[in-house]
Amino acid sequence: MSRKTPLFLAIDQGGHASRALVFDIHGKLQATAQAHIATLRVDRNRVEHDPVALLASIKQACKGVERQLGSRCPHIQAAGLATQRSTIVCWDRETGKAFSPVISWQDRRAARRLAELAVFQSRVHDITGLVLSPHYGASKIAWCLGNLKPVQRALHQRRLAAGPLASFILANLLTEKPMLVDPVNASRTLLWDYRRYDWSEELLALFRIPVSILPGCVPNQYPFGHLRLGTQTVPLTVVTGDQPAALYASGEPNADSIYINLGTGAFIQRLHGNTPPQVPGMLGSVLWQGQDRALYVLEGTVNGAGSAIVWLRERLGISEKKMLARMPDWLAAHSDVPLFLNGISGLGSPHWIPNLKSRFIGRGDAMQKMIAVVESIVFLSCVNLERMNYRRIPVRRIIVSGGLARWDGLCQRLADLSGLPVERPDQHEATASGLAWLMGACDREPVGSTAYTPRIDTPLKLRYTHWLAEMEKAILNRHVSS
Repeated sequence: MSRKTPLFLAIDQGGHASRALVFDIHGKLQATAQAHIATLRVDRNRVEHDPVALLASIKQACKGVERQLGSRCPHIQAAGLATQRSTIVCWDRETGKAFSPVISWQDRRAARRLAELAVFQSRVHDITGLVLSPHYGASKIAWCLGNLKPVQRALHQRRLAAGPLASFILANLLTEKPMLVDPVNASRTLLWDYRRYDWSEELLALFRIPVSILPGCVPNQYPFGHLRLGTQTVPLTVVTGDQPAALYASGEPNADSIYINLGTGAFIQRLHGNTPPQVPGMLGSVLWQGQDRALYVLEGTVNGAGSAIVWLRERLGISEKKMLARMPDWLAAHSDVPLFLNGISGLGSPHWIPNLKSRFIGRGDAMQKMIAVVESIVFLSCVNLERMNYRRIPVRRIIVSGGLARWDGLCQRLADLSGLPVERPDQHEATASGLAWLMGACDREPVGSTAYTPRIDTPLKLRYTHWLAEMEKAILNRHVSS
């Protein structure tokens, strides 16, 4: 590589680790480092991260790539940040110190309060494109205002800042300590008008959140400030969410493809153009906002993807290493698989039920139960795919990414059940690679991919039909769920 070739630093802050990856102009990975972060499950509804540890993990990952690059570190010409959407923090606008935990997108502590606002469901959807769900930021910020004394004191002293995790990171890591947010992360608060590109006065009043504590909204590509990296400072020019960034892993996304990022949750996205989508039970999400227009996607959510795998693994007492080693062989099996009604972290689209009880239908050993959980992820994805397959532009393929996409057995089941070819690009760093492309690392050659052609799998389709019936019964009887 020429020593004059510009480099791009992508910071990917996820639910299990903070990662720093450096790409060249051709999109080739030049350095990578990561630092683990703990996910604290306080109880069945509360999911948090330690804010000090999270910031430290980002710094540690950045120092890791700095060491790897050595003399090439000054060639980094831009940095970008992708974060977990719907995750929020409250902090001191003067010092950057957190007044609250980092409250994860998986957190549902305010579900009961949201149930009292159900009458506003239609209006909330019209303004934000989202449903009234405790996974989004507004109810979490309102909970902090009502329950955390440091937050209440800071509000009284006019020192309080609150908002998406991305804003907290910018305020702490950039030399300018900006009070800014991008449209993608702002839109996941339930407070942002995705047509007007600004905070909604109506929703701020509904949730009793003062606009003064929220960061200012700017486009996704913007001079956010400078990140200190060794002896130099690097301009941070792009901020977005992890799932939207992943759509750009291979360049501009295509309207004839559906994209599924299989991580802690599974996020199903389809490009919708410059107008907000309106499909019952599905989300209308901002993919990217420039200076004068926004690009939207139709989106579905499976909350219990990787988190459901972890849930079962811990219940079975199986180590992660052992599970990963055995999973390919397990997924090659098909016989005597039970069904799993997957309500881990709440049932997402298109049903949006926060308290569906997860349970198995039928008996099985550890292998069979793990297959059942994997199949539940495929089943929930296909329910969303059916809603997305509207006739305006036919769907030609599914493109998968994320940690769970490495399992051939999952990808083949998805192809067999959906009837669509599934492609898994060889570029595994979808979020970071997409972030690099958005920063300018776009002079790249096409990457290869692994293809899964649909096959006839009658037992799988029969299990899906049975699962749909059991899920429908569980939804009808959800008032007895604990």
